[in-house]
This record gives sequence, structure tokens and C-alpha cells, in this order.
Amino acid sequence: MKISDLQEEPVISVGIQTAARIVFSLSGDYLVRGTAMVLPAGRYSTGVLADGRLLISPDGREKELVLPPDSVLQPTGQEHFWLERVRIGLQFHWERLQRQEFEGALCLRCDGKGQTIAVNLIGLEAYLYSVIASEMKASAPEELLKAHAIISRSWLLAQLQGGTAATEAPKPGAAYPIERIDEQGEKEHLRWYERDAHRLFDVCADDHCQRYQGIAHSGTPQVKAALQATRGQILSCGEEICDARFYKCCGGMTESFENCWAPQPKPYLRPVRDLPGGTGTNEDYSQEQAARSFILGNPPAYCRTDDQKILSLVLNDYDRETQHFYRWTVRYPAEELSDIVRSRSGIDFGRIIALEPVQRGPSGRIIRLRIVGSRQRMIVGKELEIRKFLSRTHLYSSAFVVDTEGRRLEDGAPEYFILHGAGWGHGSGLCQIGAAVMSSQGCSHRDILSHYYPNTSITRLY
Repeated sequence: MKISDLQEEPVISVGIQTAARIVFSLSGDYLVRGTAMVLPAGRYSTGVLADGRLLISPDGREKELVLPPDSVLQPTGQEHFWLERVRIGLQFHWERLQRQEFEGALCLRCDGKGQTIAVNLIGLEAYLYSVIASEMKASAPEELLKAHAIISRSWLLAQLQGGTAATEAPKPGAAYPIERIDEQGEKEHLRWYERDAHRLFDVCADDHCQRYQGIAHSGTPQVKAALQATRGQILSCGEEICDARFYKCCGGMTESFENCWAPQPKPYLRPVRDLPGGTGTNEDYSQEQAARSFILGNPPAYCRTDDQKILSLVLNDYDRETQHFYRWTVRYPAEELSDIVRSRSGIDFGRIIALEPVQRGPSGRIIRLRIVGSRQRMIVGKELEIRKFLSRTHLYSSAFVVDTEGRRLEDGAPEYFILHGAGWGHGSGLCQIGAAVMSSQGCSHRDILSHYYPNTSITRLY
């Protein structure tokens, strides 16, 4: 999106929950937009009729309501609504259910498959009020919250590209699978994931886009001050709003955008060593021996910390269940790994015999991995697809080296695979834990942003 395309705060649509039955509660009267119908305070559940219309059932009352398949419930004042059993961390190791509270309008949409989608219509600044306290704790240092407000606002506006998903023509899916035979005659499966899966709303509320978990935990002075100080500010590169990506821990080195998503390099999402003066580094861990030395070592970095005070201020409670993120190890028996790969990929490789890095990025993250099985072999990528294939949830990152141990089985498979890894997340853009350490050392939000996003500046849109 061009900077000149936006001069006032937009209202955005956030997809919170999709289910055959959604249970929601209203704190007061909500008007069904475009009608004279009012839903009073209370608890309700949804269903979808055969003709696609919505059936709204009030708890404890006999009268049911039939609404159009795309209905907006508009608060008449400062009312809030709650959604029950909202799933967060979908398919990640912290996946769980929450009861969440929201302000703004509740839009109930049918997905055309018999399910209802709960969508929150809300102003961008109010949305960010929750996002920066959902991505990390609302008690995080103010300079870190300022930095996150700017990049979260930038990322969203860059994704919208001047339109809204609810009114645009359908786009391709969220994944871009490339199935091909390479020059050596080997099967290759490459896939990356983008926000444009969401055709009925602008963004989702989970880690696929940005965490947006309602208003229950966002009301701190730090959050309010960070939003007020940065209102309307975005990160820009020339005349473009930056597609400012972020994640938990880089492991010591950030990754290039094109190695995680589309093959379109961005001058502000380049490799950065996570140390003072790390921008413009000449270090490169794309070669196997360099990657092995880097990952098996314990080099200094902003994000190499076990300072519980810093981590407790930044990481949400369920994120703190992950205790080893700078360096980590996963050990799989060959049979277990083979079962994981088969169930997660839908491909029967047979017993896994070898995992062979084919291409790495400068952070040491594997972009293309050869999986050799007793029945077939294939190169898979990019980083998130690799992480999905090798874990029942998601591997922490694709920056890992592979060792084996134990006796060789009859088909040549080792008894055990050991993955030694670095970092948590895709690694492109801002390292949240590294940024938290920078903030604790007195760095400003401008210092943090210039470190992780070279060639950028801060611009106010509205």
C-alpha cells in the first residue's frame, strides 16, 4: 500500500471464530443493523438453516430469531460481547480454548458450508489496543509496546492493500503450493502461507495473522501510552508501508523475507545479527558447516536471555511454558518421526531414513529439506511447511541440524533422529524477545525498529 492511500483510521473486520455453533453473550442491547430488531443483554447460540440464514437461539427463552446470513449486531452504547470457547494457537504447542471479550460490532456470517463465522468490526486503533497486549504482555516496557504498535499497524495496512477482504473478489488460498520435478528429476513440494486465505474478513485473530484476544488483558497504562504516542504511525520504506513481520526469537540472526514467503526480496527484511551494530552484517549461516557451528554454539545475542524478570514482563503465561527457545533439542525414535511426517504431510514416505538440508537461509533456517523414506523421497519447503511436517504441532523453527544415534535398522534408518535447533518462529523482522532485552537496556522504540528493519523510517498517516 502507498502511504498516500490512507489518511484516516479505517474500520477493519477480524475473524475470531468459525464453528457450527457459536455461543456469545451481550452486555446490553445490540441493534441488528438495517432492521428495527434489538437483541437484549443475554446469552445466545447460533445455527445455520438449510437456506443459509442464521438461527439465533436465546438461552432460557423460547423465541428464536432468524437473521440474514450476513448480520451485524451493533452496540447501542458502550456494550461489550463475549465469545465462548475461542481456540487460540491453532495447531501450535500452546493451543487452548479461551473465553474472550470484545468491543465494537459483532458480525455473524455464514461460510457457505453450514458454519458461522464470528467477525469483530472495529477501528484499527482499538484493534491494536488488544493486539499488542495479546502478542505480548500488557505489562511489557513502554518502548517495546510502542515499537510493536507501529509494526502491527504497518503489517495490517500493508496486507489490506487499499481494500477489504469482505468486498474484494476471492483471492487464491492462503498457501502457494508448488509441486514440481527439479532439474535432477526429484519431487519438490514448496508451500508458504499468507493472510489472503481470509475472504470473508480482513485478518484472523490468531498467530496466522496477529494475535487478537479481546480486551480483558489490555487495559494497562503502558498500552494506553504506547497507542496514544504512536497513533497513526507506520514503518515506511520509500513510499511504501512496510510489511513488518515479527516472531518470538530469532536465535541470534534474522532471516530474509523471500526465504519464508514469496520470492520477492524486501530491503527492510534482510539478515540482521541480533547484536549492537548487527544491521548490514556480513555473517552468513547458509552453508552447512557454518550453520552447524552457529546452531550448536551459544553465541551472544539480544535474545539469548534467561532473565525471568524480562521474560515475565513480555511473554504471556502460555508462552512461558516454552522454556528453551534460543537453543533447543528434539529427539525422535525413527518410527515416531515416520508416523508424524505421514500424519502431518499426508504423504507416505515409509520409514524415514534421512533428513537432508538442501538449502538454508543466512540465519541457518532450512528453506528446502530433503526427506528420504523407505518408499519415496521428496524436497519440501518453505520454513513453516518443514516445521509442520516434523512435529505434531509446529517445530520451534527450521534453524536446526540433524544428528542420528543408535543402531541402523534393516532399511538403513537410524534408531533415533536428534534435531538441535535455534530460535522460535520464522525469523524475519522483529525478534520480540530480543526487542524486549533492547528495551530493558534503555533502547528507544526507534532504536529497536532501526535495528530489526534497516532502510526504514517512521511516518504518521493520520
